[in-house]
Amino acid sequence: MKNVMTIDVEDYFHVASLSNELKPDSWDKIAPRVQNNTQRILDIFDQYNVKATFFVLGLVANKFPDLVKEIDRRGHEVASHGYSHQLIYNQSYKEFKDETKKSKSILEQIIGKSVVGYRAASYSITEKSLWALDILADLEFKYDSSIYPVTHDVYGISGSPTEPHFLTTPNGSALFEFPPSTYKILNYQLPVAGGGYFRLYPYWLTRYFFKSINKRSNVFAFYLHPWEIDPDQPRVNTNALSKFRHYNNLEKCEARLINLLQDFEFTSMDHKIKEIDCLSGINKAVVSYQNFKALS
Repeated sequence: MKNVMTIDVEDYFHVASLSNELKPDSWDKIAPRVQNNTQRILDIFDQYNVKATFFVLGLVANKFPDLVKEIDRRGHEVASHGYSHQLIYNQSYKEFKDETKKSKSILEQIIGKSVVGYRAASYSITEKSLWALDILADLEFKYDSSIYPVTHDVYGISGSPTEPHFLTTPNGSALFEFPPSTYKILNYQLPVAGGGYFRLYPYWLTRYFFKSINKRSNVFAFYLHPWEIDPDQPRVNTNALSKFRHYNNLEKCEARLINLLQDFEFTSMDHKIKEIDCLSGINKAVVSYQNFKALS
């Protein structure tokens, strides 16, 4: 089975855990590292014949259009990660719509093709921001990968579907939702999809999660950030929790990624959605906005 590989293309200073110390008005003064880190990931994927979806931040695309072209040239899917990496529930309807439209337009102009996939900064489509789904549909996105079916202080809708599915937005439009993977322990959905969890769990445990999920004939949706394979990035003086979330096991991440690519097969999210959609009777149930409200 081919699982799904996704990369959220952002720089280390864009992340929410460092937002109190690194404000957006300071970002232009910080030396970028995203270009080299993403190139490194592209080279690793070439080595292991992996195709992936790269959710590219609009700010990064604006600054490094050649990087976006290179992602596309190497046969990967280019999707949107929004523009400024702000949490959606802290934005107004207009701010989110304007930024999302801008980001999509930038990416499409660079690669000369439609961008149909979206992932919110820090998975910030939550119960407080389900209205964002209507904007995604209005802007002609075909799928979203922003609703994490877990309990967390920044993101997540506990009790939401854990498998890929169709949903209806508050205004009745249709989107395909592809949530990050979780592993059920009793009544708790443990987040296992990648990122900080990939760095936190020992690799043998991640491999166990993959094998267990695949054994149930379910696809594993994995994600990572380019800064996570960069242990030499500057250290920011922040609180203990943010330091742990951001810096834990950076030095081990690239080797673990290579192990993962050796142990499992991967494809892009758009390719997997087409595969799922072609399988009669599988994942065809439509989850309504009202059901989301009930589950939240």
